[in-house]
Amino acid sequence: MKLKVGIVGVGHLGKIHLRILQQLSDLYTIVGFYDPDETTSEEVEHLFGVQSFSQIDELLGLIDVLDIVAPTPFHFHYAAKAAELGLSIFVEKPVVETLDEAEKLKSLVQKNGVIVQVGHVERFNPAYLAALPYFQEPMFIETHRLAMFNPRGTDVPVVMDLMIHDIDIILKVVNSKVKNVAASGVTVVSETPDIANARLEFENGCVANLTSSRLSLKNMRKSRFFQQNAYVSVDFLNKELEVVKLDKIEGEPDPFDLILPLAEGKNPRKLTIDKPELVPNNAIEEELKSFYHAVVNKQEAIVTLNDGVEALVVAQMIMDKIAEFRPIL
Repeated sequence: MKLKVGIVGVGHLGKIHLRILQQLSDLYTIVGFYDPDETTSEEVEHLFGVQSFSQIDELLGLIDVLDIVAPTPFHFHYAAKAAELGLSIFVEKPVVETLDEAEKLKSLVQKNGVIVQVGHVERFNPAYLAALPYFQEPMFIETHRLAMFNPRGTDVPVVMDLMIHDIDIILKVVNSKVKNVAASGVTVVSETPDIANARLEFENGCVANLTSSRLSLKNMRKSRFFQQNAYVSVDFLNKELEVVKLDKIEGEPDPFDLILPLAEGKNPRKLTIDKPELVPNNAIEEELKSFYHAVVNKQEAIVTLNDGVEALVVAQMIMDKIAEFRPIL
């Protein structure tokens, strides 16, 4: 069974979605796309050979699912239209712009029984997928998501643009409620914070320290998870995973093992450093595949609407804390 899909927004990321959906021709039939920019629409129509629609409602009447890759301020408008027609929705992160929109969308989706998947693409990063078996209640997490300056995307705060990726991952791994937030941010070249740091404290005692910047001299997307007897380092950018563990010594230790003496009365442990083999993938392709299977099998998406809303709630908490000390004009 193929799903008839329409795309809203064919900017930089929208073109990537369009290309991948064309490659997934065994799963999707692309009916067309809508973008309010006529020049962009003409270029994309010619480049991809996909029909451009001048009215979004015309496109919505011909499809099964809608892929929303438009700027964040328009997410709710398009998602609400699709939900009211009973269309399942893939929507890029952040899911919507405001918490009020989030609550309204949740009501519409529940009322019409549609499936929604939010585009938190790092959930499909091979380094993160390989790390999942190693997470055992981490109690301290440190993330750095740094990007070199690019004018594209500076219309939204760095918290909503970059940090929200790490917020989503942390909420999924920790699986506990946030009880306290501290944050600071600096507006440097745009009208919203370009650099931000946040400290999240969870009810289970875990603490997460997040740093995001779009003014870095280098790109970095790395998270470190510290837990009892182990440290898990996930490099989302280079798609690498490193696991450092303290293991019990079974039998006679190997002379090349690194043995760590512990406190008196406790058995020594050996230090092991693993770099598990990853399964290479295209994360955007994998999330669009997973969306297809969720819709066809009428099951919950891997990244649900609730997941997207929870990440948005925490991101807004961070933005509110930043605004307490650095009001955004």
